[in-house]
Amino acid sequence: MASPKKIQIIVAFVALYLIWGSTYLGIRFAIETIPPFLMAGTRFLIAGWIMFAIARTQGSLKSTWRDWRTSLIVGACLLLGGNGGVTLSEKYIDSGLAAVIVATVPIYIAVLGWLTGMTARPKPIVWLGLAGGFLGVAILLAPALKSSSGNGTHATIGMSILLLSSFIWSAGSLYASASKNANSPFLAAAQQMVCGGTLLIAVGLARGESRQFHPGAFSALSLGAFVYLVLVGAIIGYFSYAWLLRNCEPAKVATYAYINPIVAVLLGWAFAGEVLTSRSFLAAILIVGSVALVVTTQRLTAKPKVVALPAAMPDVGCTR
Repeated sequence: MASPKKIQIIVAFVALYLIWGSTYLGIRFAIETIPPFLMAGTRFLIAGWIMFAIARTQGSLKSTWRDWRTSLIVGACLLLGGNGGVTLSEKYIDSGLAAVIVATVPIYIAVLGWLTGMTARPKPIVWLGLAGGFLGVAILLAPALKSSSGNGTHATIGMSILLLSSFIWSAGSLYASASKNANSPFLAAAQQMVCGGTLLIAVGLARGESRQFHPGAFSALSLGAFVYLVLVGAIIGYFSYAWLLRNCEPAKVATYAYINPIVAVLLGWAFAGEVLTSRSFLAAILIVGSVALVVTTQRLTAKPKVVALPAAMPDVGCTR
């Protein structure tokens, strides 16, 4: 197979950075008139069935009940707990701020992996990155915790949801890396999306979102954002990531973890009028810089191995 041209690699990276960085803004626009859990669930159900069709073109869809059980657990953690948390949090906080907090996922994974014995004890430089990341989160949370105003309460709720969802996402990512999935990465992604999407819809119905589900009231902006999240955010973003993993070093591909938040903050500022305060800017630098340090160090020191494809695009995507 001929090696990919440099221009192809550049285009794939630009697509990955812009697409996955833009999903946070897409979620914000989509949930303006569409209930959050029903929106997210329908999004992943549709994307999952499209993934099934794609997997079918690669061969037979051989899967076991064990694969489906794994997909159900991973879908519950990454899509219901992770992406569902991101979607709900954007009812309370800006999309750019949500992306910055979600960027802490690699930090959670480093700590949880060590505590559970799945990875080695972090090196001193990684501990420095972990401390910087949590300091950034503390800087973001401090004003909201001190404020008694409605805005302060909303910010506290939104950030608390995100911190919990990032933890669940991280635990699910570790489980997925240690579990047996379907042989085809596209089939595994399809199963996880269908399971997660079904759970999201079930939670939406339990929350009474059906009473707020009025298609005639959906704005053109929300519908356009929804279509974008399904076709571009999930499908094209996934294929860009998958192609890069096969043609570039994993350490380079992993840069999306700290580039996406920057893209999300800039898009939120440019198209949604989101304000980036000096405190938020300082916290973002600390978190993104710390994540860059942790991800790069771990990638450069890790033993070569096959890298699993993500299942739930990191707007928390897929395995964010």
